[in-house]
Amino acid sequence: MFDFFSGLDFWVATSLVLAFGFVLAFEFINGFHDTANAVATVIYTKAMPPRQAVVLSGIFNFLGVLLGGVGVAYAIVHLLPVDLLINVNTGHGLAMVFSLLAAAILWNLGTWFFGIPASSSHTLIGSILGVGMANALITGIPLSEGINWKKAIEIGFSLVLSPLFGFLLAGLLLYVFLRFLPLSKMHKTPETRRAIDGKKHPPFWNRLTLVLSAMGMSFVHGSNDGQKGIGLIMLVLIGIVPSQFALDAGSTTYQIERTRDAAIYLQHFYQANEAKLAQQLRTGHNGNGSEMPAKFKCEATETQKTIGDLLLVINNVRDYHDLKPDTRAQVRRSLLCLDDTAKKITKLPDLSSRDKADLEKLRKDLTATTEYAPFWVIVAVALALGIGTMVGWKRVVETVGEKIGRQGMTYAQGMSAQIIAVLAIGAANVFSLPVSTTHVLSSGVAGTMVANRSGLQGSTVRNIVIAWVLTLPATIALAAGLFWLATKFFV
Repeated sequence: MFDFFSGLDFWVATSLVLAFGFVLAFEFINGFHDTANAVATVIYTKAMPPRQAVVLSGIFNFLGVLLGGVGVAYAIVHLLPVDLLINVNTGHGLAMVFSLLAAAILWNLGTWFFGIPASSSHTLIGSILGVGMANALITGIPLSEGINWKKAIEIGFSLVLSPLFGFLLAGLLLYVFLRFLPLSKMHKTPETRRAIDGKKHPPFWNRLTLVLSAMGMSFVHGSNDGQKGIGLIMLVLIGIVPSQFALDAGSTTYQIERTRDAAIYLQHFYQANEAKLAQQLRTGHNGNGSEMPAKFKCEATETQKTIGDLLLVINNVRDYHDLKPDTRAQVRRSLLCLDDTAKKITKLPDLSSRDKADLEKLRKDLTATTEYAPFWVIVAVALALGIGTMVGWKRVVETVGEKIGRQGMTYAQGMSAQIIAVLAIGAANVFSLPVSTTHVLSSGVAGTMVANRSGLQGSTVRNIVIAWVLTLPATIALAAGLFWLATKFFV
């Protein structure tokens, strides 16, 4: 499994081990930072003992990473411009990985120390944006091309809208409970349950719902957040040992043929639309007055040559093991370039909606053998996140359970917030969108407090909002500064 270490220079192997350590440390911290939110309600409502809750949550986080796929992983990775991704094996690429991870870890530890439910997703995205912007400034690329802004906007919408949906839908679900089951014991807090009924735990069905929704929350958290670590480890592996990980060596013959067919289709598309595309490709304009990036490493005018060179290499290949290591790295660069230029062509105003849809489909085939993760990488991230879940949960549990509302949380409030959070994060996983477990659940709890007319504690809500607002600019600045220092003194 680790035979890729053989033959590596000492400093390269050291860089690889350090990079692994940084990524797994980030996931470990993510575990005890974010997963406290998954078990906050079930612990606070006395539905489960704390130790049992965090152990089960760790197990379900592990399973979530194991079964979650890699869609969110590469959604995060592709925030970076493709020129940085295809050249990640340079010193700049390694500086990028270490800088964004260091920035994310520092911010996560700071907010955890003060018990503020900040978002690890938010933190990581800000760090990626920071190194992307800094790389653009350092290399002379326009800031507009330093980041995949289309993907950044999609992720930004998911980060902004998911807490709003959490707030509104959790409040609405609690209102339904209050409207149709006004006398139910689910509307008691743990304190009133103990004082009036003399019982420590919630009623059976409420307790079962709380436990199941908490474990569901842990599973979707692992699926969403664990993938971010998977994506980062793949950046590290491709950067340091591209000969081994540039392509999925386990790709089937069918997957390789799909990739080859996509390249052939793109070649035919360029030939059929040569007259339409020629002016834009020659002048570097995309047809609506904006410039194609001058410093971009995958020139659109070279697409036909890139396709031709790629087909010469993989035309009769049935197994990527048949390719030399250096050739695999070149195939990966060609596929990423073709994917990126196809994406740019879809933005041309004169292109029909049918052509755009066809190009979007072939882009998935072009990257079918480059967007992957070995099983051992998934297991390593799953273990780091799962073990981290079992540490340091208490600070955030107290904040979510007691400090958001003016009154303690009722069983109905806990169920409402958790059910909505599971559905919201699960939907985000389906669409490969990273969201914040922290903000979805915290906003859900706040929504139930408003619906219950319990009121909100201004100081806690203010701290959460401040953390939400400051996370992006703080991590952008921190990651950009670290990246600049790394490239100035170590690259």
